[in-house]
Amino acid sequence: MKTRTLKKDKVNIITLGCSKNMVDSEVLSGQLLANEIDVVHENKKSDHNIVVVNTCGFIEKAKEESINTILEQVELKNKGRLDKVYVTGCLSHRYRDDLEKEIPGVDAWFGTMELPLMLKQFEADYKTELLGERLLATPQHYAYLKISEGCNRTCSFCAIPLMRGSHVSKTIEELVKEAEGLVRRGVKEVMLIAQELTYYGLDIYKKRMLPDLLHRLADVKGLQWIRLHYAYPSKFPLEILDVMRERDNICNYLDMPLQHAANNMLKAMKRQITREEMEELIVAVREKVPGICLRTTLIAGFPGETQDDIEELKMFLQKQRFDRVGIFTYSHEEGTSAHDLIDDVQADEKERRAQEVMEVQQEISYELNQQKIGKIFKTIIDKKEAGRYLGRTEFDSVEVDNEVVIHSSKKLPIGDFVNVKITKAYDYDLEGEVVEQF
Repeated sequence: MKTRTLKKDKVNIITLGCSKNMVDSEVLSGQLLANEIDVVHENKKSDHNIVVVNTCGFIEKAKEESINTILEQVELKNKGRLDKVYVTGCLSHRYRDDLEKEIPGVDAWFGTMELPLMLKQFEADYKTELLGERLLATPQHYAYLKISEGCNRTCSFCAIPLMRGSHVSKTIEELVKEAEGLVRRGVKEVMLIAQELTYYGLDIYKKRMLPDLLHRLADVKGLQWIRLHYAYPSKFPLEILDVMRERDNICNYLDMPLQHAANNMLKAMKRQITREEMEELIVAVREKVPGICLRTTLIAGFPGETQDDIEELKMFLQKQRFDRVGIFTYSHEEGTSAHDLIDDVQADEKERRAQEVMEVQQEISYELNQQKIGKIFKTIIDKKEAGRYLGRTEFDSVEVDNEVVIHSSKKLPIGDFVNVKITKAYDYDLEGEVVEQF
């Protein structure tokens, strides 16, 4: 007589949105593994029976993608291909009550801070001893390091504080231990992320402690690149740049979202800074760290924005010549103070303005990249595709910046560093040849 064996659960985590969400998914994975539950990220084999969708609720497009993904997974469940569908993340945190009514096929909804509660669905315990341990969804040579959660800023367009709460820093000791653990697993580059990096430490140390944290992380043996993302410009602590200049393994790279350049827009966005102050800061940054790569993000179509404001923004870009620029179209988010304003720029006009701004930046990026031809850059090998290697310099972060296309007859191990001489340059990519392997 045959006995029926119960198939062991396998959990697939689908992550939408930003790198901070990815870290949350990685931590969930680590907890599930520690409880002897099989878990994978973005599983292509479809041999899982449980799905966790980690949603984004930042802007309208992200919400649509999250809802469509949930509906797809519920449909698979209805067809008998899944046993359970769970939803977590920012969208779930913010709209749980409405979503529960609209999508009844989801088995349970969780907010951004409810990991222990979610684990109970798997009859798993939250293991506090797993400090920083997680199943990386990135290649093993780089990882994101989230240094704090939440945000105390009051930007009028941003719903993040509604979904992530107030700013809460991790301790320096926790972060150093987490970084050491990542290095033991093969990580060579960490990207520091938070809603607001420069606020780090104010809540637990009563002063801005990012410079101190950077010194401690730079001391971690084997950590070859440390990269800074999402630094708020208002009251920017210039001591960060002193550390960047002093420590070789801190990349000369700074991601500083400015959002706009017209003073009336900056005031309406509650950015607590003027265009003139931003210009002074950019000069100071470049003086302290010559050759630094500056990345920024902008918003087009904020309520009340005119074509004159866009012209001012374009002139600002032409003057400042940022290495990298990303742009979003404004999303009218309920619960934010900007929601009280009239969303008076049509969607197609927002897109047109964003495109107009990016055309200016495209030309700048092309010119700056042309200046790299003939120069040699230390480059990390990220992957091999279609018979060629793809890497990044210290001036390029993952997915959002330049890639270096490398043609090599020699094998280049993924995660290794090489010196590359740039031979060709395009708007957003470079080509080069290896002149030295380390």
